[in-house]
Amino acid sequence: MDALTLFGLFAVSGMLATYALERRAHWFILGFAAFCALGSVYGFLQGAWPFGLVEGVWAIVALVRWKHAILNWDTIDAQADSKHT
Repeated sequence: MDALTLFGLFAVSGMLATYALERRAHWFILGFAAFCALGSVYGFLQGAWPFGLVEGVWAIVALVRWKHAILNWDTIDAQADSKHT
């Protein structure tokens, strides 16, 4: 197994792990975006530009989802704090 294949395995394994944990914390959504970006780099380096392009789009979508998650978590935290006071 060459270094490029190991890099690709790392990227998609990270995508799978962070996607599975997204509901636990918004940081996993950010991690998913980062691993999607790595998957995009892998796709372009491998010569599979459609894969690289789609993974790049997924990275952008995940960043937008992360931004919305931060806003929602802050709202949820504020609501929880107001109930306890």
